[in-house]
Amino acid sequence: MAANALEFRTCPITGKKVYATTQNLIWINAVTSVVFLLVGGLAALLVLLTRWPAVHLLSADLFYRILTLHPIAALVAWIIFFEVAGLYFGCSVLLNSRIAAPKVAWLAYFLMLIGAAIVAVQILIGNADVMFTSYIPLQASPLYYLGVILFAVGALTACGIFFGTLAIAKAEKTYEGSLPLVTFGLSAAAIIAVFTLASGAIIYIPTFLWSIGIIKNIDPAMYRLIFWAFGHSSQQINVTAMVSVWYLLAVLTVGAKPVNEKICRSAFVLYILFINMASEHHLLTDPTLSPAHKIANTSYFIYMAALASMIHALAIPMTVEVAQRKKGYTKGAFEWLTKAPWGEPGFPALILSLLIFGFIGGITGIVNGTEQLSIKSHNTWAMTGHFHGTVVGGTTLAFMGLTYYVIPLIFRRELIGKKLATLQPYIYGIGLIIFTLSMIASGTLGVPRRHWDITFADSIIPFSFDPTAILFVTLTALGGLLAIIGGAIFVGVAVLSVFFGRKMAPSEAKLL
Repeated sequence: MAANALEFRTCPITGKKVYATTQNLIWINAVTSVVFLLVGGLAALLVLLTRWPAVHLLSADLFYRILTLHPIAALVAWIIFFEVAGLYFGCSVLLNSRIAAPKVAWLAYFLMLIGAAIVAVQILIGNADVMFTSYIPLQASPLYYLGVILFAVGALTACGIFFGTLAIAKAEKTYEGSLPLVTFGLSAAAIIAVFTLASGAIIYIPTFLWSIGIIKNIDPAMYRLIFWAFGHSSQQINVTAMVSVWYLLAVLTVGAKPVNEKICRSAFVLYILFINMASEHHLLTDPTLSPAHKIANTSYFIYMAALASMIHALAIPMTVEVAQRKKGYTKGAFEWLTKAPWGEPGFPALILSLLIFGFIGGITGIVNGTEQLSIKSHNTWAMTGHFHGTVVGGTTLAFMGLTYYVIPLIFRRELIGKKLATLQPYIYGIGLIIFTLSMIASGTLGVPRRHWDITFADSIIPFSFDPTAILFVTLTALGGLLAIIGGAIFVGVAVLSVFFGRKMAPSEAKLL
């Protein structure tokens, strides 16, 4: 069934059809994601000021409560709400298609919102001091598990809407040729998300029944294995979506086009097949899994997913270089880079995200994920530095960069505070580089992960770290504070622009 022409507008910049329902769904999911980013950022500030011995802000019980909230808000809610907005953009706007089952899409949003809100409230009121992993036999309120289930079901439903819209676009022939590379990458992310979110629902349903007394016992080993199919693979959705955003930012900032799309698509296929592995690096001391099984899993099946990342790491800078050289920036080896649009927020967000993810998050993940080194580093700040390099320095920074283009393109609002928006990726990125490298150095020197007081002031047996470790802890705090300032600038610019930015005329072609 063809959609009525009055139901969409044509973007004057991209020429794509933007359906009203799609725009509203992108708007509400994106705005909600930024709200949860704010919550996660505030929680991060409290955790940071507690781990910093010079301040040591929160009491032990409040510290672990906020440490439970931080990953729920920042890793799960902020990123998945944003990814759902991205999925709708990729399947509807990029393909000029109406969205499948709009009412079901709205149901998916409210399931996610209600679920995330229930989880956050249960944590804040002290009914779920179980950390992100919520390992058995720790038990939270039944509402906590119910909230996670609702969120997972809502996100799975949104993935179904995405695939349904792809089918509509193909049946109604709203695009020519193959799927655009960005949509193809988002399809890979959605496939990975189905496995990940289904794993979360599968393990949290019996855990919910256990919390209300229907199931008497849950095997802790079984819980850990299935939980990490959700907990670790959540980051793999982010990686795949982030790479798709990198390709999109390359188009929006310099008009880049992949030199060889087939190679880029093959890398996304490798992600689908292998990137959901490696979750067992959380279980290396677990006696229920064989060493051979652990080695195969933690290596992404002989590093096939790492091969995919290496392809993207070469392909994306190459697309930028080729696009810049076509514009005439051919002097020397690097004029194409020095003449790049560093004064626009999207380009530094792209480059810094790529560098932080690749050289800090990605490399440390491959190294510390091996069986021998993971056992040594897993419970230290080195591992925490690794996943802040991936989730925050990589995914979050890329999503921030894209937001500056979504606001004028989709929401049709002019940015408020363009100068701040331009500075924001640098402030956030530099802060994260200091933060993650110092955290990795602290962990290498033995600073423990998740511990409330690294000075061990109340320990029966006195202990103190080498002063170098405390120096790196201080640098971690300072870098973290700089990154939080950058995050606050992003939230301020995004919120003010979406709600109070000048409304752009239907025919106005202006990106930033």
